[in-house]
Amino acid sequence: MLNMNIGYRITQSRKQLKLSQSELGQKVGVSREIIGRYERSEVSPSIEVAIKIADALNVSLDYLAGGNVAHFDKKTIKLIEEIEGLNPEVKEKLYFLANAVIRDYKAGQAYLTR
Repeated sequence: MLNMNIGYRITQSRKQLKLSQSELGQKVGVSREIIGRYERSEVSPSIEVAIKIADALNVSLDYLAGGNVAHFDKKTIKLIEEIEGLNPEVKEKLYFLANAVIRDYKAGQAYLTR
């Protein structure tokens, strides 16, 4: 059985993509009414339907089922997987670069909020 948070996560992810329940239902192959029941946690989708929902919402099945607190879209997950396959020297260079970009972004945001 999927985690009880699945309804909330479906709703939040659907709204972030500005999809209606009907639009999500069409992408997944179920009715708007069924999507509504999933979102209200009245019923849980089968694993096959949950996979289709995760794909349609561009989230991982793990996130949708409540197993991952952080929300990563598939593009980010793919990038992380690619980085994991690199040799340690290249990974360290990427981490250094990413940390510099994040630091500069946060500094800029802090400056704007003052």
